[in-house]
Amino acid sequence: MKKAEIHTSKGVMKVEFYHTDAPETVANFIKLAEEGFYNGLTFHRVIPDFVIQGGCPLSKEPGNPRVGTGGPGYQIPCELDGENQYHDRGVLSMAHAGRDTGGSQFFICHSRNNTAHLDRNHTCFGKVYEGLEIIDQVRAGDRIEKIEIVES
Repeated sequence: MKKAEIHTSKGVMKVEFYHTDAPETVANFIKLAEEGFYNGLTFHRVIPDFVIQGGCPLSKEPGNPRVGTGGPGYQIPCELDGENQYHDRGVLSMAHAGRDTGGSQFFICHSRNNTAHLDRNHTCFGKVYEGLEIIDQVRAGDRIEKIEIVES
């Protein structure tokens, strides 16, 4: 099974994927990470006690008013029927602009306090198992230095 290490200036978040519950979403994220797609992008949306969001390719252009609207040039279907479709602290989930419109943007949940409405609306595809404290340290504009995919 593959895992991910999300390297930021604040530290590294280690992620276990939900291979069984969201296989297409996991495969897409791994593909993009292995291609270096995420390297240098920012966490462009940070809402305390809610989420940190990154993965927009337009975030490489500081000040671009369209940051938050970009993707990889294709869309993937939502996978919402698995057992692990709950937005708890540390969960990685696919951002989208409506059902089946995700691609590269993802978010990581701060806590369960304000995320229950996302359950079975956004695909949960992994969870941070080490480096949870990094989520609280990330600020809007902080860079994703790289995402490494590792064998477990």
